[in-house]
Amino acid sequence: MLDFRIHVGSSWRGGRERRPPLGGIAGPSGGGRQGGKLPPLVKRSSRLSLPLAMGEYVAGSFLASLTTLRLKRTLVLVIGALLCVGTSSAQNRLNAAAIDSYLTPYVRSGNFSGDVLVKQNGRAIFEKAYGFADREHWVVNTSATRFHIASISMQFTSAAVLRLVDQGAISLDTRVGDLVPGITGADKITVRDLLMERSGLADINDLPDYSDILQHHQTPGSLIASIKDRPLLFEPGSKFLHEEHSAYNLLAWIVEKKTGLPFAAAMTKLVFRPLRLAASGVDDDLTTRAAKMAKGYEPDGVYGLKLATPIHWSAKTGNASIFTTARDEAGWVDALLADRLLKARSRETILDTSQRVGYGWFRGSSQRFSETTYYMNGRAPGFASFVLYLPHEQTTVVVFSNIYSSATTTIGYDIAAISLGLPYEPFHPRHPAPSPSELKTCTGTFQFGPDFYQPNAEVVLMVRGAELFMHWPSGDISPLIPLGRDHFVDRSYWEEINIERDTTGLPITVVYDHFRGNVTSANRK
Repeated sequence: MLDFRIHVGSSWRGGRERRPPLGGIAGPSGGGRQGGKLPPLVKRSSRLSLPLAMGEYVAGSFLASLTTLRLKRTLVLVIGALLCVGTSSAQNRLNAAAIDSYLTPYVRSGNFSGDVLVKQNGRAIFEKAYGFADREHWVVNTSATRFHIASISMQFTSAAVLRLVDQGAISLDTRVGDLVPGITGADKITVRDLLMERSGLADINDLPDYSDILQHHQTPGSLIASIKDRPLLFEPGSKFLHEEHSAYNLLAWIVEKKTGLPFAAAMTKLVFRPLRLAASGVDDDLTTRAAKMAKGYEPDGVYGLKLATPIHWSAKTGNASIFTTARDEAGWVDALLADRLLKARSRETILDTSQRVGYGWFRGSSQRFSETTYYMNGRAPGFASFVLYLPHEQTTVVVFSNIYSSATTTIGYDIAAISLGLPYEPFHPRHPAPSPSELKTCTGTFQFGPDFYQPNAEVVLMVRGAELFMHWPSGDISPLIPLGRDHFVDRSYWEEINIERDTTGLPITVVYDHFRGNVTSANRK
């Protein structure tokens, strides 16, 4: 699942190699008279007339001076370059220490476990793994640990489709009905609409039996069979409504049909092998126990963790079935930008910012970083992921976690800010934790408006033991981590929550992100 919430000093850069400039002459340092005699150069030229001999002498002095000056200036430039490199290395060490310090509260509180990688100007300036890949057997995460990356999988599915476009097997304007007949509205939907998540297809994740679908092996064909007879939600190509999981299930099926290969094998042929992404693959339910694969965990209350409910990853084919490492993900970003996989036109299509969503990326201007940003995040049972690319700063941030929490998005943005010398907000859980009696003063039922994440949702804040929870109309229950009095963060979706009270101290409003929910009933004991 993709997290659709919007989050809104520069580093030293090594320049191209520069040669010492040919500046003015400061005066002879190796020429001139020695003991009243001319230099040997003039003696060897004694047959020349005096003016020419003197010219030779001056030239010798000039060349000697120039050579010395060049050596001095070269030395200055070398020293300057070493100082710059030293400054850069020192700054990188400071940034690394700051990133590590920033992550520590997340790790200690059980809200992050995984791998973080930051690249600038083509080289890693920070990489460190945290926590356990397998808590039951004390297997730690490393840079070689492979994570399910949820909706970031869409980037790779898009790349496979664009490779087929580059090869002339299909075009972006090909009608889906010409490739996979029998789907309602398919004659109106183009391959481009699927890639841009503007198809209007009914979404498999919204089906009432989706939890059951996740518990059985699936194929792209079986996934599309679940929605093919349902009416379109809107006219294809007219708008972006929400993440279209079924669109990417369908793209996976198209890849299978055009290559004649199962999706996992097709992805290896079209994307992973050409880019030498050896740690990457598609989980088709045959690779779940592959070497160095992280287990997935989920929050258990406000402070605990437990194993996430196992699923068949084949039920997310095309939209969330890929596993990889942070290094491979960063290598994928490098390859995309370096034209190592796609033709220029396909690459430009991915990087086009005229539409915010498309090809597995969010694309647009960021006020925080004062430049265009490309990012993607995702959550799937037991895992969360985030990737950010800042083209002007040549910075890539990858955050993979085997905990089912959207903290990775906040973490990724803050780490980018740290590496660029920009402001960020540390995470500090309240200590000591509030008492149950204090938490009970926060309880009540609150009504949000039609623009809320769940439109017109009525949420309930309730206490269990010594912990506060938010109960959603969907049945989901979010643990709320206390940050301060009346200040919490939703542990599942990592959104800040503030409680506003009336003059008597009773809660009257819950502010969730920037949305306001007004009290309908409250605990008045």
